Amino acid sequence: MKRIESKINTSAPEYLANQAHNQQLIAEFRAKQEKVRNERPARDLDRLAAQGKMFVRDRLRQLLDPGTPFLELSSLAANKAYEGEVPGAGCVTGIGIVGGREVVINAGDASVKGGAWYPLTVKKTVRALDIAIENRLPVVHLCDSAGGFLPEQADLFADKYYAGRIFRNQCQLSKLGVPQVAVVLGHCTAGGAYVPALSEYSVIVRGTGAIFLAGPPLVKAATGEDVTVEELGGCDMHTSTSGTADYPASSEEEAIAIARDIVSQFHRNEKGAGEWQTPEDPYYDPSELYGILPRDIKQQFDMLEVIARIVDGSRFHEYQPNFGKSLICGYANIWGHKVGILANNGVLFNDSALKGAHFIELCNQNKTPLVFLQNITGFMVGREYERRGITKDGAKMIMAVACSDVPKFTVMCNGSFGAGNYGMSGRAFDSRLLFSWPNSQISVMGAEQAANTLADVKVRQMARQGKTLTAEEIASIREPVLDEFRLKQSALWSTSEIWDDGIIDPVATRNALGIGIAAAQNSPLADSRFGVFRM
Repeated sequence: MKRIESKINTSAPEYLANQAHNQQLIAEFRAKQEKVRNERPARDLDRLAAQGKMFVRDRLRQLLDPGTPFLELSSLAANKAYEGEVPGAGCVTGIGIVGGREVVINAGDASVKGGAWYPLTVKKTVRALDIAIENRLPVVHLCDSAGGFLPEQADLFADKYYAGRIFRNQCQLSKLGVPQVAVVLGHCTAGGAYVPALSEYSVIVRGTGAIFLAGPPLVKAATGEDVTVEELGGCDMHTSTSGTADYPASSEEEAIAIARDIVSQFHRNEKGAGEWQTPEDPYYDPSELYGILPRDIKQQFDMLEVIARIVDGSRFHEYQPNFGKSLICGYANIWGHKVGILANNGVLFNDSALKGAHFIELCNQNKTPLVFLQNITGFMVGREYERRGITKDGAKMIMAVACSDVPKFTVMCNGSFGAGNYGMSGRAFDSRLLFSWPNSQISVMGAEQAANTLADVKVRQMARQGKTLTAEEIASIREPVLDEFRLKQSALWSTSEIWDDGIIDPVATRNALGIGIAAAQNSPLADSRFGVFRM
């Protein structure tokens, strides 16, 4: 493959201004992430210590193989919800290495409301198990939860993708022959009791671990029976009488060591037959991405410069370089793995949509994973383009994305607006992983467009009534819309709602994609079949 020839001048004032702006965004992101990961009120940490429990991050360090990467998912989930009082949505999820095996980890954080499940806790857990199913990855559950947060029960219990989906996904994993280990480090109450009960292996800590459908107070209220935690659902009862748990442990350290030993016995899946070559660092410094990304979301930049700082050797085989130039398509390697890349260099026109659909078909034909690098304002609009069939050509690209069977990975590098989000494998299109950069924005349209559209509608409405709005009245319509869109199209809002799998530092993109692509090779690929393309 030919090396991309970068045209970036790293001494230019524009580059340096961009660099300073984006480095500030990264510093703010890292500070938020550090707070979510490690800062807790002293009373909560003291409570854990008094119970003989470790903080969730310390449990992870005990579990993971030393010196191996851990791809944490949705670290800033719920950062805009619950008045900021549920950091990380009250759990930690990610892909890591345990006993030499790739696993998904689902760990309750008992320092946050006793590990209670909020609606976004459930959403984050379901997403982690979806990833396990898609990639056929074993799961290690570190269980320590007070159960569902009752004031929010209406938003976490009854619907299809609420708490019941956690247990449904556990059953699907077992059906697929993908094992799970539950380490019961605290109470597993009510629905949470089914996490260890539905796992192939369960380890429980004596004195702190417990599994029961109802705790002693509820049992007393329901049946009049007086019973202790240990009698009702403790370690010795479950490992010697009920058989609900398999392995007793005298401490958290012992329990996690047992879990590591169990995982090390798991059968190793044969990796898929994706093309691979010896990895090579990018020729260009990935940190230069900070100076390439513009300060203004509306300012265009060359996505080839982004590709050059992510792929092996900065080498890229571009497909149809002279056709549909607003969409870059081509082949490269990331950590040795061959991938097909689609990246936006402007709005999607008819020719670029057709080019994208065709390239996706080619990647499915040769079993090459797809990476979508989003910076998209949408498909082109207007009379001329509708007459050319932009809607049906856009539908071809959407059909190709939706029916693609090779693993897909999406990175929102800048803007992600309108139906362009769909054509570039947005959240609804089942990318194995989808990440946001701190500068990225996503919404049905840009804030200015939305504000102008609503103001124009109101002006026309008043004109039909023979009235005219003043500049102040128009501004009073526009400003609230601008404020709302700016808040809710930000990367922090997106990741709070778990519309992505986490915000990542642009420099870390290559590593995150490398872990995701390697994990995807654990699952078999189906032969691709596409729906009907409207010709």
